[in-house]
Amino acid sequence: MNASSDAPTLRPLWAGGPSVTFLGYGAMELRGGADVHRRPRPLAREIAHEVLNTVLDEGITFIDTSIDYGLSEEIIGAAISGRRDEFLLATKAGCPLEHQPTAPPGILPHDFSPEHIRRGVEQSLTRLRTDHLDLLQLHASPAPDILESQGTLDALIRLRDEGMVRAIGISSVLPHFPAHLTIKEFQAYQIPYSPFERELEPYLGVAGERSAGVIVRGGVAQGLSRPKPTAAGVDVDPSSVPLEDLLDGDTVPGFLLRLLLGNTHISSVIAGSASPDHIRSNARAVRRGPLPQDTQAEAWKRIAAAGFIAGK
Repeated sequence: MNASSDAPTLRPLWAGGPSVTFLGYGAMELRGGADVHRRPRPLAREIAHEVLNTVLDEGITFIDTSIDYGLSEEIIGAAISGRRDEFLLATKAGCPLEHQPTAPPGILPHDFSPEHIRRGVEQSLTRLRTDHLDLLQLHASPAPDILESQGTLDALIRLRDEGMVRAIGISSVLPHFPAHLTIKEFQAYQIPYSPFERELEPYLGVAGERSAGVIVRGGVAQGLSRPKPTAAGVDVDPSSVPLEDLLDGDTVPGFLLRLLLGNTHISSVIAGSASPDHIRSNARAVRRGPLPQDTQAEAWKRIAAAGFIAGK
């Protein structure tokens, strides 16, 4: 049962697909200390379980994770597999499968061969304690020629036909995102986007035109976490954009979620947190609905004036 009597904002994950809450949960924060290549971020199991149950109690129905988010998949399986009918579950494919403690920081080489992808899915299903994935996304934005030469797309389609996954998509960035948009097999695209990171904004409508969903990552906390490059070629701290008089009781992250809620091309924004209070705060903000039109217009005007411009 939802913690609020207010109905959550639902959107189709792709045209004709299942509906999910506009506010999703990104489970990287649950990665713990056994990470494949990221620095450890220990998190007590009982807190992780509280976080995930708070996600579901707040009515959030979309959870995104990955093989290389350390212990994230395992924790999700242990904490909420008994509530599996309450949420849609997305994870990634192509990620390294073995722990590599001596690897340098950064993204390790991915493997998009059919054998590696199938083995990764089998491992994910075991850790997540489920018999299917609602969405399987290729990780790390592989070049389109890799997908064709290695038989990657055919492998994804076979997994979907077998029922191991319900839908297939890709986590994409430039320079490959425009080419990925032409691949009709992809039902959803996960991209980095926020009011202060608008490089991919012109492509949002293109995904909708071909009936694919758009999942936004980095839309809130990452959008505020550090200075961002602007159209003028200089880095600007997003916190310097004057929005305080527009908040009307919202937190800044909540305000940004409501600002993104005004974009109908976005299926879901995955916001990660290891704090139940932050999750509740984000959920309250989204339940307020989109910002008034005049507030949206003024916010985008100020954001653009600071140099954060669509396509730049």
